[in-house]
Amino acid sequence: MKIRHKILNQKYYLNVFNGFFLALGLMLLTFGLWLSCDRNNLFSVLFSSGENQLVAYISHMLLGVGSVIAFTSAMGFLGIVKEIKCLLVTYVSFQILVFVTQMAISVLIFIKKEEVHNQWNNRIDEVISEYGNESLAEQEPVWNVLNAVQHNMECCGRYNVTQWEWNKNKENSTQIPCSCTKSSLKKWFCDVPRNSTYSMGCEEYLNTWFENNVLILTAITISLLITQIFLITLTGQLFRNTKKNNIWPNES
Repeated sequence: MKIRHKILNQKYYLNVFNGFFLALGLMLLTFGLWLSCDRNNLFSVLFSSGENQLVAYISHMLLGVGSVIAFTSAMGFLGIVKEIKCLLVTYVSFQILVFVTQMAISVLIFIKKEEVHNQWNNRIDEVISEYGNESLAEQEPVWNVLNAVQHNMECCGRYNVTQWEWNKNKENSTQIPCSCTKSSLKKWFCDVPRNSTYSMGCEEYLNTWFENNVLILTAITISLLITQIFLITLTGQLFRNTKKNNIWPNES
C-alpha cells in the first residue's frame, strides 16, 4: 500500500478512536460535575459535610482529568487532520501523561475501595445517630435524602429498624422516623407500632448504589486505557508515515 493511502487510513481510525476518547473524557467530566454540583445525590450529601472532604477530592480529580482529555482530544483532531508533526508529538506526550494518571487512578480505586466503603457505612450510621438533632439544623439536607431512601425503597436504618434505638433525639424511645412507615407526615419522628414499620434495612440498596457507581467509574477508566493504547500506537505510525511522505513524496 502506498504511503499516502496508509496515512489516510490511519487518520480515519485515529479520528474514530479520538472521538471515542473524547466521549469517555466528557463522561468523566460529567461525573465530576455531578459530584461537585448536585447537592441531592447520595454520595455528595453524605461526604460533603464535616471534616471528610472525600467527595471534593474525587470530583476535582475527575474534573481535572476530564478537562485534560477534552483539551488533548481537540489538539489531536487538529494535528491528525492537518498532519502537523509538532502537534502529533505533543498529542502523544499528553496521551502518555493521561495514561499514567489513569493507571494511578485505577490503582487508587482498587486500593481505597474498601476504605471508602467502610467510611460510607460509618457515615450512614453517624447520620442515623444525628438525625433529628435540633442543634444540627444544617444537616437537614442529609436527613431528607435518608428519608427519601427509606420511603422510596421501603426500608429502615442501614441494617434494620432496631438501629434507630441508638438515636437520642426522639421524644420517647419508641418513636421512629416517619419515612420508615407509609406515613406522609412532614416531621422527623412518628409514634407508630413497631409492626407497621419497614423491617428490611437499606444496606443492600445503599451498597448496590455504591458498587454500581464504582463499577461505572472503573469501566470508563479501563475503556480510556484501552483506547489510549490504540491512539498512541496509531499516532506513532502516522507520524512516521507523514515523515516518510515528506521525504519520498513520489511514493505517495
